[in-house]
Amino acid sequence: MRFRLALTAAVALSALAPAALAQDMVIRGGIIHTGVDGAPPARVVVVDDGIIVHVGDERPDLALDDGTVEIDLKGATLFPGFTDGHAHLNGIGQRELTLNLEGSASVAEAMARLSAWAEANPEGPIIGRGWIETHWPEGRFLTRQDLDAAAPGRIVLLGRADGHAVVASTAALEAAGIDGMTAAPDGGEILKDASGAPTGLLVDAAETLVSGLIPREDEASIRRAYEAGFRVYARYGWTGVHYMSVPWADVPLLERMAEEGQAPLRVYNSVTPDGAEALFASGPRSVADGRVITRAVKFYADGALGSRGAALFEPYADRPDTTGLMQMTGDQIVPVYERALRSGIQAATHAIGDRGNASVAGWYASAMENVPASERPQGDDVRWRIEHAQILRPSDYGYFGYLPIIASMQPSHAIGDLHFAPARLGDARLDGAYAWKSLSDMGVIVVGGSDAPVERGDPAIEFYAAVGRRDLQGFQGPDWRPNEAVDRATALKMFTLWPAVASFREDELGTIEVGKRADFTVFDLDLMTVPLADIPKAKALYTIVDGVVVWQAGD
Repeated sequence: MRFRLALTAAVALSALAPAALAQDMVIRGGIIHTGVDGAPPARVVVVDDGIIVHVGDERPDLALDDGTVEIDLKGATLFPGFTDGHAHLNGIGQRELTLNLEGSASVAEAMARLSAWAEANPEGPIIGRGWIETHWPEGRFLTRQDLDAAAPGRIVLLGRADGHAVVASTAALEAAGIDGMTAAPDGGEILKDASGAPTGLLVDAAETLVSGLIPREDEASIRRAYEAGFRVYARYGWTGVHYMSVPWADVPLLERMAEEGQAPLRVYNSVTPDGAEALFASGPRSVADGRVITRAVKFYADGALGSRGAALFEPYADRPDTTGLMQMTGDQIVPVYERALRSGIQAATHAIGDRGNASVAGWYASAMENVPASERPQGDDVRWRIEHAQILRPSDYGYFGYLPIIASMQPSHAIGDLHFAPARLGDARLDGAYAWKSLSDMGVIVVGGSDAPVERGDPAIEFYAAVGRRDLQGFQGPDWRPNEAVDRATALKMFTLWPAVASFREDELGTIEVGKRADFTVFDLDLMTVPLADIPKAKALYTIVDGVVVWQAGD
């Protein structure tokens, strides 16, 4: 065994270590779920230079160097490294650095947080995110009047948790030149009150009207956000993240961080559309032995269900004057998809409503028909994705099977949305809502993600949501299609093997097998056997990437 870096105090107590040289490692003393179909749990894993060289019940007779790291699980449970298949790494970090309204129980509580932040930060615009009104006793969106009372005279922009709506203060609206006569851009909506004045809520494309008020970040502040995001995600136990909507300008920074050993987790980038042509020209990018890979473009077909921007075939049940907002047309996007096929770049398209999903599937089919496999670097192995695939018509499931399409879905959306989705959709449309089991039973690759910072981003909560399909208090409701919950083996694949498939890395990642990279997540509870209600209580004890401990909890 080759000597590498021994475990030291630098990574011992609640610490995040930068990426380092791969280590030699022996892990034992607990249950080891390999993620291999039909394989029983193992007892010992041995790693040499970041690669798994032994998986079994007994420690092999190998000569180990003095520097080999030996981890005694002390009854904890080892899994293949958990990967968040859909998250926003910059937003996760910014949540730690700006006004965080996540968990606000009411308008009053959210505005109390705003007032406290305004007092502590008396200069400049106030930027925040994380509020969601669906549980609030007031039962309404925030308005500019709420913000004006909490932070008088200040420019305030507070994003809804889903990222598809922002509420602006009166000062912000005035600075952006928005009044009752302002027309919403295509794909957006400016909510107005009975007098025709803006309420302050800007939905989807209308958010761009105030984007110029957000202070511009320099490289140092952007790096701080990424460092914060890495810290949070390593602490949760994620070994990798499929980073959606990566600003094209941030890709070189992330690549430099990886090359400098400052990207402790694997990052699979799907860039914003402004980077599409540049990525088509360069082809897939990979640095630092695959620590940061850029191979996909994230497009947007529609908005979100909570803000009624998701595009539906029929009107919203609780607002029959709208069917949601499409963000692009087939004439616009199909030629772009064709260029992606010819350059070997993966398409990942946001679609939430049934009309949004059917449109994307049809556009994918058209592009694939127009560009034969002989003209694609990847041939038939396209692995295009629909991000969210949240509300489907069961008659459209077939697209996912025959094209095929990877369904990138976020289980925790279902346990939050169950409190308002029935009102938005009506009962009949719930048959195709959050249909993880229907799709996986068809053989569709269903990648599990969190969409953080829209959701908390805790892998234990996501796993619980997938197998429980109920909220954290145990509530499910009589109409919430419990048959769409998946079993625990499927849930494990959703966060381990299937993200590896979706990023073209199943030969290296996703299971604990000899020859694969040593990416592991250790939880204090066995997610495969503990009672359902205990799953969200699980905490990561170790996060290990390429045989390096990048997070270890205190004793």
